[in-house]
Amino acid sequence: MADITVSEAWRRVGGDTQFIDVREDFEVADGMIPGARHISLSTLSARLGEIDRTRPAIAVCRSGNRSAQATDILWAAGYRVDNMGGGMLAWQQAGLPMDR
Repeated sequence: MADITVSEAWRRVGGDTQFIDVREDFEVADGMIPGARHISLSTLSARLGEIDRTRPAIAVCRSGNRSAQATDILWAAGYRVDNMGGGMLAWQQAGLPMDR
């Protein structure tokens, strides 16, 4: 478990890594990382079965704080997971693509 940069996260888009976006519905409406799965932090514990344990994951939120909490939850449940530091604010600032 580690904080990774948006550049490192971008290199993992389209590969084996699954992106778990833990923002709220209204935040996700502004766009998500291509291929990300939306599971809000408030429902994460109840929806762990929707996340593939055999694949690495990156938790994502707006700024990196809620995704750090999600990373702790996922790590404790046995997932291989990293936190994307800076969140979607850093992703957008870097000009990286988003699905809308």
